[in-house]
Amino acid sequence: MEHQIKTGNAQELIDITNIIQDEVRRNQIKEGIAVVFVPHTTAGITINENADPDVIYDILTGLNKVFPELNGYRHAEGNSHAHIKSSLFGSSVTVIIENGKLKLGTWQGVYFCEFDGPRTRKIYISFIKN
Repeated sequence: MEHQIKTGNAQELIDITNIIQDEVRRNQIKEGIAVVFVPHTTAGITINENADPDVIYDILTGLNKVFPELNGYRHAEGNSHAHIKSSLFGSSVTVIIENGKLKLGTWQGVYFCEFDGPRTRKIYISFIKN
């Protein structure tokens, strides 16, 4: 399944947990694994806290301190910082599905990570059924 994600900022983390859970329900998956893949080299995906929005702010602030937008990079497009960040976060996550629900921790959510926006992006969701 393909979904579009429209980002509104140069860098942001967007909670996509509900998109994935809706697909679990729609596809009537009771037990298995969800695989979510991001086909972009300047975006990524991660699982992290979804209770306190300050965590997302802190993640982006910390990343920008270590990998600032302008840092003498050689890549002509000027978005090397985004390539580095997406490589660190990775392009996919897997989540166990149990009793028709994503088996995430109490405070966890799945985040699409935009590092070179705003853009219209894609995510792909696939299931491995038990």
